[in-house]
Amino acid sequence: MAEVVWSSVRIHGHRVGYAQAGAEAGADAWPAAEAKAEAGARPAWPAAASPDADAVAGPGGHEAPGTPQRPVVVLVHGIASRAAQWEAVMARLGDTCHVIAPDLLGHGSSAKPPGDYSLGAHACGIRDLMAALGHDRVSLVGHSLGGGIAMQFAYQFPERVERLALICSGGLGREVSVFLRAATLPGSEVVLPLLTAGWVRRAGVRANGLLGRLRLSLPTGVAECLAGFGSLADRETRAAFVHTARSVLDPAGQRVDARDRLYLAADLPLFVVWGRRDGIIPASHGESLAATVPGTRLEVFERSGHFVHLTEPVRLAEVLAEWVRTTPAAQVDPAALTARIRQPTGA
Repeated sequence: MAEVVWSSVRIHGHRVGYAQAGAEAGADAWPAAEAKAEAGARPAWPAAASPDADAVAGPGGHEAPGTPQRPVVVLVHGIASRAAQWEAVMARLGDTCHVIAPDLLGHGSSAKPPGDYSLGAHACGIRDLMAALGHDRVSLVGHSLGGGIAMQFAYQFPERVERLALICSGGLGREVSVFLRAATLPGSEVVLPLLTAGWVRRAGVRANGLLGRLRLSLPTGVAECLAGFGSLADRETRAAFVHTARSVLDPAGQRVDARDRLYLAADLPLFVVWGRRDGIIPASHGESLAATVPGTRLEVFERSGHFVHLTEPVRLAEVLAEWVRTTPAAQVDPAALTARIRQPTGA
């Protein structure tokens, strides 16, 4: 398995944390440049020995001479989550790909500034991180909110996307767990500190253990939402969570829907993965997408819920690696894109 390495870089004055795997080749040659990346300067990697030399990304994402280039796969986490949730997937997928998992702003080790937490802002943040690390084109894998961000990225920057994978993705229908919808209600800022207090989380763990002894369990959606509460213990993270939730949800459900623009990505390889037991976003969203977008590959994990990458990381890494290996990278045709906008399918 590949080693997962954690680092950070300052972009627009804010710390952005990220993990990567599969970029070990030549890592010892770049310590000075990586230090510059941490300080916020663009690393100056040595040029390849010749224009024809094969290359692989070094630890900051730039190319090191002499080894075959690996496809770059970016894993985008969901709301109230963090890059660390991808670690088991990264360790295996990193055997064949250069894998990068950022902490979105407002999450994990990244900064939590006041500001824009919309899908478009997050997509721009990933674009800027990839540019800082030296990657012009990537394959995107987005989970939940991260799926919506990945689709927004493909919409805003189609020339930068080789493939798109959506895992239990938002943005494909109205339905979503009532617990996420509740975050959009007035006064949620007051309630969240109570729900995320340490004594409440400990009581929840004890209650779940008691239910287990009685051979009962919390409803799937409840258990999965509670799992993310631990990351909302500080005020800045809670504020970012509420701003992010309100940018894509309202009390009635999801209010951002990408389906009316997916025809623009007709040439983009699309892979949809869903957990059959998903209690946050129903698996029917993925099945409907696969039925309506020609060429979409669908993989349903019958034993998993919303957090497929936590419950079945080995299988997920295997199907993603096989998909990347067997699917040619898309090449955007600007003329075709213009034609689709001027005369969309069904118009």
